[in-house]
Amino acid sequence: MTIFKQWKRYSFLFLLAFLAACSNTTKVTPETSAENWTAYRIGGGDVIDVFVWRNPDVSVQAVPIRPDGRLTIPLVENIEAVGKTPEELARLIETKLQTYIKEPRVTVTIKQFVGDYAQQVRVVGEASEPASLPYREGMTVLDVVIAVGGLTEFAAGNKAMIIRSGGTKIPVFLDDILVKGDFTTNRKLAPGDVLLIPLAWF
Repeated sequence: MTIFKQWKRYSFLFLLAFLAACSNTTKVTPETSAENWTAYRIGGGDVIDVFVWRNPDVSVQAVPIRPDGRLTIPLVENIEAVGKTPEELARLIETKLQTYIKEPRVTVTIKQFVGDYAQQVRVVGEASEPASLPYREGMTVLDVVIAVGGLTEFAAGNKAMIIRSGGTKIPVFLDDILVKGDFTTNRKLAPGDVLLIPLAWF
């Protein structure tokens, strides 16, 4: 890759990051927002902290969720974790610890997110680097476009759409977002969304 091409790519990514920062004031309509989505559910590969109040010997940090969806902490083995919210997992751990600890109080914190496949956000079509991305609360269309390195030169950005669970299709005008700074359609994404960026027909 020539120096000019590298400069061009980095300049484009810088512009996308700047636009993302400017888009925080975007208003998203209730019909297309993800604000009411259910709480994050733990996926295989996530890394968590388990804090047991007044029991530091049982508390653990940076515990990965195994590929089989389970984890092990002191006193308790093979706890089913995948598919549960951090709060649900904390209550389950409390139940299992009651045999050893009087009235255990547990807090579960997600340190590194991977997420269940059903909760990942996918970018397909004319993205520079199509990818599946871990869902983050508050994630927007512009965030994922930055994460995949922008659009290809053949992308029909204003014909992009979010495909949501149940088949709902939500139009997104990526060219307007990236070129004009019009963040009207910079939607918040929900776990499981697919951002489809079609090819322009010349």
